[in-house]
Amino acid sequence: MATVTSSRDLPHPSLEEIRLESVLHALADPIRMRMVRDLATTDGGMSCSAFDVPVSASTATYHFRVLRESGVIRQAYKGTAKVSWLRQDDLAKLFPGLLDSMVEASTRQSGRLGEAS
Repeated sequence: MATVTSSRDLPHPSLEEIRLESVLHALADPIRMRMVRDLATTDGGMSCSAFDVPVSASTATYHFRVLRESGVIRQAYKGTAKVSWLRQDDLAKLFPGLLDSMVEASTRQSGRLGEAS
């Protein structure tokens, strides 16, 4: 796992450490998939507080950690806010088309089931 240089740095797997089964596990949860869909619609990162998910802050923190440790997202502190970005380029190198397909399928399912985006 990547080296953490200060208490404000968050560990992220290197490209070589990202495994398909971890990514699929992270994307299998509906709350995490919703977070990924939200990130896929932004050009920049999103602060954790900007996500509208039906879970407590501590549960959201857990979901962000699963996404980060699997290599789906990158997180960094910007001032007092923790900001998240999709690792789209990294995932596209390792698993071409996977993230785009998952986001598209999840968006279609959400619309089909009448769920909030």
